[in-house]
Amino acid sequence: MALMKKKMKFTPLLKSPYYQTVLANIVDFGKEPPSKPHFVKLADGDVLSLEVSTPKGWTEEKGTVVLLHGLCGSSKSPYIKRIAKKVYNSGRQAIRINMRGCGIGAGLSKNIYHSGCSGDIKKVLQDIKKHFPRTPIILVGFSLGANVTVKLAGELGQEDSSLLKAAFAVSPPVNLLTSAHRLALPKNQFYAEYFSKQLFVHIDKLHKTFPDLPPHRLTEKTSLNDIDELYIARRAHFSNALNYYKQCSGVKVVKSIKIPTIILLAMDDPIIDPNELDKIDLPDNVEVLKTDHGGHIGFVGMNILREFRWMDNLIENWIDKIFDTK
Repeated sequence: MALMKKKMKFTPLLKSPYYQTVLANIVDFGKEPPSKPHFVKLADGDVLSLEVSTPKGWTEEKGTVVLLHGLCGSSKSPYIKRIAKKVYNSGRQAIRINMRGCGIGAGLSKNIYHSGCSGDIKKVLQDIKKHFPRTPIILVGFSLGANVTVKLAGELGQEDSSLLKAAFAVSPPVNLLTSAHRLALPKNQFYAEYFSKQLFVHIDKLHKTFPDLPPHRLTEKTSLNDIDELYIARRAHFSNALNYYKQCSGVKVVKSIKIPTIILLAMDDPIIDPNELDKIDLPDNVEVLKTDHGGHIGFVGMNILREFRWMDNLIENWIDKIFDTK
Protein backbone atom coordinates (compact mmCIF):
# COMPACT_ATOMS: atom_id res chain seq x y z
CA MET A 1 0.00 0.00 0.00
CA ALA A 2 1.34 3.39 -0.95
CA LEU A 3 2.33 5.75 1.81
CA MET A 4 4.17 7.95 -0.67
CA LYS A 5 1.62 10.68 -1.27
CA LYS A 6 2.65 13.98 0.21
CA LYS A 7 2.37 17.73 -0.06
CA MET A 8 5.43 19.70 -1.12
CA LYS A 9 6.37 23.13 0.17
CA PHE A 10 6.30 25.49 -2.79
CA THR A 11 5.90 29.26 -2.73
CA PRO A 12 4.65 30.39 -6.15
CA LEU A 13 5.69 33.59 -7.84
CA LEU A 14 2.04 33.98 -8.84
CA LYS A 15 -0.85 31.91 -7.50
CA SER A 16 -2.83 32.06 -10.74
CA PRO A 17 -2.66 28.66 -12.50
CA TYR A 18 -3.06 30.50 -15.81
CA TYR A 19 0.04 32.61 -15.31
CA GLN A 20 1.95 29.67 -13.86
CA THR A 21 1.21 27.66 -17.00
CA VAL A 22 2.04 30.51 -19.37
CA LEU A 23 5.27 31.48 -17.57
CA ALA A 24 6.58 27.94 -17.70
CA ASN A 25 5.49 26.95 -21.18
CA ILE A 26 5.61 30.08 -23.31
CA VAL A 27 8.22 32.38 -21.77
CA ASP A 28 11.52 31.08 -23.12
CA PHE A 29 14.87 32.63 -22.25
CA GLY A 30 16.90 29.44 -21.99
CA LYS A 31 19.39 28.01 -24.45
CA GLU A 32 19.41 24.37 -25.37
CA PRO A 33 22.56 22.28 -25.00
CA PRO A 34 24.60 21.34 -28.08
CA SER A 35 23.16 18.24 -29.70
CA LYS A 36 23.34 15.89 -32.64
CA PRO A 37 20.27 14.44 -34.37
CA HIS A 38 19.61 10.72 -34.21
CA PHE A 39 16.81 8.82 -35.90
CA VAL A 40 14.92 5.72 -34.83
CA LYS A 41 12.90 3.75 -37.37
CA LEU A 42 9.66 2.22 -36.14
CA ALA A 43 8.09 -1.03 -37.28
CA ASP A 44 5.53 0.71 -39.51
CA GLY A 45 8.22 2.66 -41.37
CA ASP A 46 7.80 5.96 -39.54
CA VAL A 47 10.88 7.63 -38.08
CA LEU A 48 11.33 9.35 -34.73
CA SER A 49 13.89 12.11 -34.40
CA LEU A 50 15.98 12.58 -31.27
CA GLU A 51 18.35 15.31 -30.19
CA VAL A 52 21.29 13.77 -28.34
CA SER A 53 23.43 15.95 -26.08
CA THR A 54 26.55 14.12 -24.93
CA PRO A 55 28.97 16.05 -22.67
CA LYS A 56 32.68 15.89 -23.27
CA GLY A 57 34.16 13.05 -21.26
CA TRP A 58 30.81 11.34 -20.75
CA THR A 59 30.86 7.61 -20.08
CA GLU A 60 27.88 5.27 -20.15
CA GLU A 61 27.99 4.74 -16.41
CA LYS A 62 27.22 8.43 -15.80
CA GLY A 63 23.71 7.86 -17.07
CA THR A 64 21.26 9.07 -19.68
CA VAL A 65 18.13 11.16 -19.16
CA VAL A 66 15.42 10.86 -21.82
CA LEU A 67 12.95 13.75 -22.06
CA LEU A 68 9.45 13.50 -23.50
CA HIS A 69 7.37 16.56 -24.41
CA GLY A 70 3.66 17.20 -24.11
CA LEU A 71 0.84 17.79 -26.58
CA CYS A 72 1.85 20.14 -29.42
CA GLY A 73 5.38 20.27 -28.01
CA SER A 74 8.76 19.13 -29.24
CA SER A 75 12.40 18.90 -28.27
CA LYS A 76 12.38 22.69 -28.52
CA SER A 77 9.70 23.19 -25.84
CA PRO A 78 11.04 25.54 -23.15
CA TYR A 79 10.73 23.06 -20.27
CA ILE A 80 12.44 20.33 -22.32
CA LYS A 81 15.36 22.59 -23.26
CA ARG A 82 15.80 23.78 -19.67
CA ILE A 83 15.96 20.30 -18.17
CA ALA A 84 18.20 19.03 -20.99
CA LYS A 85 20.64 21.87 -20.31
CA LYS A 86 20.76 21.04 -16.59
CA VAL A 87 21.35 17.36 -17.35
CA TYR A 88 24.07 18.17 -19.86
CA ASN A 89 25.79 20.60 -17.49
CA SER A 90 25.83 17.92 -14.78
CA GLY A 91 27.89 15.66 -17.07
CA ARG A 92 25.08 13.30 -18.01
CA GLN A 93 23.73 12.53 -21.47
CA ALA A 94 20.42 14.18 -22.34
CA ILE A 95 18.23 12.80 -25.12
CA ARG A 96 15.18 14.77 -26.25
CA ILE A 97 12.55 12.76 -28.11
CA ASN A 98 10.38 14.30 -30.79
CA MET A 99 7.22 12.24 -31.01
CA ARG A 100 5.93 11.40 -34.49
CA GLY A 101 5.98 14.42 -36.78
CA CYS A 102 7.14 16.85 -34.11
CA GLY A 103 10.11 19.21 -34.09
CA ILE A 104 12.94 18.18 -36.38
CA GLY A 105 10.95 15.03 -37.13
CA ALA A 106 8.35 16.90 -39.20
CA GLY A 107 7.72 15.01 -42.42
CA LEU A 108 9.30 11.76 -41.21
CA SER A 109 6.14 10.08 -39.92
CA LYS A 110 2.86 9.44 -41.69
CA ASN A 111 1.16 8.17 -38.57
CA ILE A 112 0.41 10.21 -35.44
CA TYR A 113 1.55 10.41 -31.85
CA HIS A 114 -1.03 10.25 -29.06
CA SER A 115 -1.44 9.81 -25.32
CA GLY A 116 -0.87 6.08 -25.45
CA CYS A 117 2.15 5.80 -27.75
CA SER A 118 4.30 4.02 -25.17
CA GLY A 119 5.37 1.47 -27.79
CA ASP A 120 7.19 4.20 -29.71
CA ILE A 121 9.10 5.29 -26.62
CA LYS A 122 9.96 1.70 -25.74
CA LYS A 123 11.53 1.38 -29.19
CA VAL A 124 13.63 4.49 -28.48
CA LEU A 125 14.84 3.06 -25.16
CA GLN A 126 15.78 -0.19 -26.89
CA ASP A 127 17.71 1.79 -29.49
CA ILE A 128 19.57 3.71 -26.77
CA LYS A 129 20.48 0.46 -25.06
CA LYS A 130 21.70 -0.92 -28.38
CA HIS A 131 24.13 1.97 -28.73
CA PHE A 132 24.92 2.40 -25.02
CA PRO A 133 24.25 -0.97 -23.37
CA ARG A 134 25.72 -0.03 -19.98
CA THR A 135 24.00 3.31 -19.50
CA PRO A 136 21.18 3.51 -16.93
CA ILE A 137 18.20 5.47 -18.26
CA ILE A 138 15.79 7.83 -16.53
CA LEU A 139 12.67 8.87 -18.42
CA VAL A 140 11.17 12.30 -17.65
CA GLY A 141 7.82 13.13 -19.25
CA PHE A 142 5.59 16.19 -19.24
CA SER A 143 1.79 16.38 -19.64
CA LEU A 144 0.83 14.01 -22.50
CA GLY A 145 4.42 12.75 -22.40
CA ALA A 146 4.03 12.22 -18.65
CA ASN A 147 1.02 9.96 -19.20
CA VAL A 148 3.06 8.03 -21.77
CA THR A 149 5.86 7.81 -19.19
CA VAL A 150 3.53 6.38 -16.52
CA LYS A 151 1.95 3.99 -19.03
CA LEU A 152 5.32 2.72 -20.27
CA ALA A 153 6.72 2.31 -16.76
CA GLY A 154 3.67 0.24 -15.83
CA GLU A 155 3.87 -1.89 -18.96
CA LEU A 156 7.58 -2.52 -18.44
CA GLY A 157 6.81 -3.52 -14.87
CA GLN A 158 4.56 -6.23 -16.27
CA GLU A 159 7.17 -7.31 -18.82
CA ASP A 160 10.78 -6.22 -18.29
CA SER A 161 11.73 -3.15 -16.27
CA SER A 162 15.45 -3.45 -17.11
CA LEU A 163 15.15 -0.75 -19.80
CA LEU A 164 14.44 1.95 -17.24
CA LYS A 165 16.16 2.81 -13.97
CA ALA A 166 13.56 5.39 -12.89
CA ALA A 167 10.83 7.71 -14.17
CA PHE A 168 9.52 11.20 -13.41
CA ALA A 169 6.09 12.36 -14.64
CA VAL A 170 5.09 16.03 -14.45
CA SER A 171 1.37 16.87 -14.66
CA PRO A 172 0.30 13.56 -16.24
CA PRO A 173 -3.34 13.24 -17.39
CA VAL A 174 -3.45 9.66 -16.13
CA ASN A 175 -7.22 9.60 -16.65
CA LEU A 176 -7.70 10.94 -20.17
CA LEU A 177 -11.50 11.01 -19.92
CA THR A 178 -11.37 13.24 -16.84
CA SER A 179 -8.94 15.58 -18.59
CA ALA A 180 -11.16 15.72 -21.68
CA HIS A 181 -14.09 16.74 -19.48
CA ARG A 182 -12.00 19.41 -17.77
CA LEU A 183 -10.82 20.90 -21.04
CA ALA A 184 -14.43 21.12 -22.18
CA LEU A 185 -15.36 23.41 -19.29
CA PRO A 186 -15.96 27.08 -20.23
CA LYS A 187 -13.33 28.28 -17.75
CA ASN A 188 -10.69 26.24 -19.60
CA GLN A 189 -11.64 27.42 -23.09
CA PHE A 190 -8.30 29.18 -23.54
CA TYR A 191 -6.34 25.94 -23.14
CA ALA A 192 -8.72 23.88 -25.27
CA GLU A 193 -8.66 26.39 -28.11
CA TYR A 194 -4.88 26.65 -27.99
CA PHE A 195 -4.43 22.89 -28.28
CA SER A 196 -7.13 22.46 -30.92
CA LYS A 197 -5.64 25.17 -33.16
CA GLN A 198 -2.13 23.76 -32.79
CA LEU A 199 -3.36 20.24 -33.53
CA PHE A 200 -5.27 21.41 -36.60
CA VAL A 201 -2.13 23.02 -38.01
CA HIS A 202 -0.12 19.87 -37.27
CA ILE A 203 -2.69 17.55 -38.85
CA ASP A 204 -3.30 19.76 -41.88
CA LYS A 205 0.43 19.95 -42.55
CA LEU A 206 0.71 16.18 -42.16
CA HIS A 207 -1.91 15.59 -44.86
CA LYS A 208 -0.25 18.06 -47.20
CA THR A 209 3.09 16.29 -46.68
CA PHE A 210 1.52 12.89 -47.36
CA PRO A 211 -1.13 13.50 -50.07
CA ASP A 212 -1.94 9.78 -50.20
CA LEU A 213 -3.63 10.12 -46.80
CA PRO A 214 -7.43 10.41 -47.06
CA PRO A 215 -8.65 13.99 -46.60
CA HIS A 216 -9.49 14.99 -43.05
CA ARG A 217 -12.69 16.80 -42.11
CA LEU A 218 -11.27 19.08 -39.45
CA THR A 219 -11.37 22.87 -39.49
CA GLU A 220 -9.69 25.52 -37.39
CA LYS A 221 -12.84 25.64 -35.26
CA THR A 222 -13.10 21.91 -34.56
CA SER A 223 -13.12 21.39 -30.80
CA LEU A 224 -10.41 19.46 -29.01
CA ASN A 225 -12.80 16.67 -28.01
CA ASP A 226 -14.07 16.41 -31.57
CA ILE A 227 -10.51 16.13 -32.86
CA ASP A 228 -10.04 13.17 -30.51
CA GLU A 229 -13.31 11.61 -31.66
CA LEU A 230 -13.12 12.29 -35.40
CA TYR A 231 -9.40 11.97 -35.98
CA ILE A 232 -6.97 10.95 -33.22
CA ALA A 233 -8.87 7.89 -32.00
CA ARG A 234 -9.53 6.54 -35.48
CA ARG A 235 -6.03 7.09 -36.82
CA ALA A 236 -4.62 5.46 -33.68
CA HIS A 237 -6.85 2.43 -34.37
CA PHE A 238 -9.38 2.91 -31.58
CA SER A 239 -13.13 2.62 -32.21
CA ASN A 240 -13.90 6.02 -30.71
CA ALA A 241 -12.54 8.65 -28.32
CA LEU A 242 -13.97 6.92 -25.24
CA ASN A 243 -12.20 3.69 -26.12
CA TYR A 244 -9.01 5.66 -26.78
CA TYR A 245 -9.21 7.33 -23.38
CA LYS A 246 -9.86 4.05 -21.56
CA GLN A 247 -7.09 2.11 -23.28
CA CYS A 248 -4.39 4.79 -23.07
CA SER A 249 -4.83 6.20 -19.56
CA GLY A 250 -1.78 5.58 -17.39
CA VAL A 251 -3.98 4.99 -14.36
CA LYS A 252 -4.70 1.50 -15.73
CA VAL A 253 -1.16 0.25 -15.18
CA VAL A 254 0.33 2.55 -12.55
CA LYS A 255 0.07 -0.20 -9.91
CA SER A 256 2.41 -2.34 -12.02
CA ILE A 257 5.33 0.12 -11.90
CA LYS A 258 8.38 -1.52 -10.34
CA ILE A 259 10.99 1.23 -10.67
CA PRO A 260 11.41 4.42 -8.59
CA THR A 261 8.86 6.86 -9.98
CA ILE A 262 7.85 10.41 -9.07
CA ILE A 263 4.52 11.91 -10.15
CA LEU A 264 4.36 15.68 -9.64
CA LEU A 265 0.95 17.36 -9.50
CA ALA A 266 -0.44 20.81 -8.71
CA MET A 267 -3.80 21.06 -6.95
CA ASP A 268 -4.79 23.99 -9.17
CA ASP A 269 -3.91 22.29 -12.46
CA PRO A 270 -6.68 23.31 -14.90
CA ILE A 271 -6.18 20.32 -17.18
CA ILE A 272 -5.91 17.27 -14.92
CA ASP A 273 -7.52 15.96 -11.74
CA PRO A 274 -4.72 16.00 -9.13
CA ASN A 275 -6.66 13.60 -6.91
CA GLU A 276 -7.03 10.83 -9.48
CA LEU A 277 -4.34 8.65 -7.92
CA ASP A 278 -5.67 9.11 -4.38
CA LYS A 279 -8.13 6.31 -5.08
CA ILE A 280 -5.36 3.80 -5.77
CA ASP A 281 -3.05 1.86 -3.47
CA LEU A 282 0.21 2.51 -5.27
CA PRO A 283 3.40 0.49 -4.83
CA ASP A 284 5.92 1.95 -2.40
CA ASN A 285 8.32 2.86 -5.21
CA VAL A 286 5.79 5.29 -6.71
CA GLU A 287 5.77 8.68 -4.98
CA VAL A 288 3.07 11.27 -5.66
CA LEU A 289 4.08 14.84 -4.84
CA LYS A 290 1.50 17.64 -4.71
CA THR A 291 1.68 21.40 -4.41
CA ASP A 292 -1.21 23.79 -3.77
CA HIS A 293 -0.19 25.93 -6.74
CA GLY A 294 1.76 25.44 -9.94
CA GLY A 295 -0.73 25.18 -12.79
CA HIS A 296 0.09 22.79 -15.63
CA ILE A 297 3.84 22.16 -15.91
CA GLY A 298 4.28 25.50 -14.15
CA PHE A 299 5.81 25.52 -10.65
CA VAL A 300 7.44 28.94 -11.02
CA GLY A 301 8.74 29.93 -7.57
CA MET A 302 8.77 33.21 -5.66
CA ASN A 303 12.50 33.11 -4.93
CA ILE A 304 13.91 34.40 -8.22
CA LEU A 305 17.51 33.54 -7.35
CA ARG A 306 17.06 30.05 -5.91
CA GLU A 307 13.63 28.63 -6.74
CA PHE A 308 12.29 30.50 -9.78
CA ARG A 309 12.40 27.22 -11.72
CA TRP A 310 11.32 25.12 -8.74
CA MET A 311 10.23 22.17 -10.88
CA ASP A 312 13.55 22.10 -12.75
CA ASN A 313 15.53 22.05 -9.51
CA LEU A 314 13.36 19.30 -8.07
CA ILE A 315 13.90 17.13 -11.14
CA GLU A 316 17.64 17.83 -11.22
CA ASN A 317 18.12 16.95 -7.54
CA TRP A 318 16.09 13.75 -7.93
CA ILE A 319 18.09 12.69 -11.00
CA ASP A 320 21.32 13.20 -9.06
CA LYS A 321 19.94 11.15 -6.20
CA ILE A 322 18.88 8.27 -8.45
CA PHE A 323 22.15 8.07 -10.34
CA ASP A 324 24.27 8.48 -7.22
CA THR A 325 22.48 5.60 -5.48
CA LYS A 326 24.68 2.54 -5.63
